[in-house]
Amino acid sequence: MTPPFTASTIESAIAAMPIQGRIMLRLILLQYLDVTQEEVEYMAADRPDPRCVTGTKPTHSMITKEAVKAITDKRDEYRNYARLTRERTWLQCECLKQLAQLRHDMANRAEELLRTRFGQDRDALESLKSQARTALPRPAIRTLDQRWDADEMTAEEYQRQRLGIELQTQLRLAEKYRKRLDLAERERQTANYTSLQDHEIGHIWGIPAGSLAARKVKYLAQYLQTLQTLIQREAPTQGSATPPLDLWKETFSVLAGLPIERSLATYDGLERTESALLDKLTALAWGRLTEDVEPKFWLSVVHSASSNAVHSEKGRSVFGLQRLAAILADLDRSPDAIDEELLHRTAPRTKTESAALLEEKPAEPVLGEMGEHVLRSMLGESHPDLTGHRRS
Repeated sequence: MTPPFTASTIESAIAAMPIQGRIMLRLILLQYLDVTQEEVEYMAADRPDPRCVTGTKPTHSMITKEAVKAITDKRDEYRNYARLTRERTWLQCECLKQLAQLRHDMANRAEELLRTRFGQDRDALESLKSQARTALPRPAIRTLDQRWDADEMTAEEYQRQRLGIELQTQLRLAEKYRKRLDLAERERQTANYTSLQDHEIGHIWGIPAGSLAARKVKYLAQYLQTLQTLIQREAPTQGSATPPLDLWKETFSVLAGLPIERSLATYDGLERTESALLDKLTALAWGRLTEDVEPKFWLSVVHSASSNAVHSEKGRSVFGLQRLAAILADLDRSPDAIDEELLHRTAPRTKTESAALLEEKPAEPVLGEMGEHVLRSMLGESHPDLTGHRRS
């Protein structure tokens, strides 16, 4: 059911409260609402003076710039962390939706190619799809390559079997992404309905826990009462017909529908270089990563779990997810583009390439100046190995 009020109704209910109530509600809902500069200055003046604790009576109540800056910094820290968490979970869900859909489209195109281009019958395709969950692609591909190198099969037969393996791989990945999406959606719901905790509000405001708890109870009740009054005023005829609502839960539902505030993330060192990260993200988008590499890389993108990442931001970095979303948005998902990608991926390598790989010999290592210095230090200037190395 659609809530009977909007975000503007919530703002109106909070704006009608006294300044302490406005501060309390905006701090609780800090991932959605902003605390104004006037309210920051009020918090700076409202904090207990530490000189009263030591027994010295303050002579004036002037607000210092240091006190205002301390509150502003703490407010920004908690706000950025909460909003970054909301953005990360949203990006995660959006990327997984597109990845699952793309894997499903590629599986459909692989099935269509096997049916129309390679003459695979329907029963064989159904058998491939039913065995997709338990199929092992690496041994099957290794066997195909060995048979191809031994001239035991034609290029068309190789590509037909290789395309069947690719069909099974895309089906497994589509199922995996759907399961990940379910977990990500639950994580997103948790992030959307999480308010700032009492100890976090106390850290920003700087008032005792007892005073904070009393104000929270008082102003939450006042907010809900004001909100109920505004709802009945806007829709008086529907007030008696609609069942009673949990207005506090509905407040989060309405605010969660607001647009996501996009952050400006910087490269954090994943995959050592930014170009290497973009290449790997492109491979992830097209489903080219092997199934043993893909889970680890996905976790490193979502959780910034790479040992090369520089954790300079508060919370998990969203740089990788932002770039992945941009790559997915720019992909050509037309049937012709997907067919071209699948046929290129499953085509057998030429025999000349195989022979070149076998005949290629590693280059002999060349000893540099540092190596010669180490040899002289260990063997001595007149050692026969060193003199022979010089002659060579």
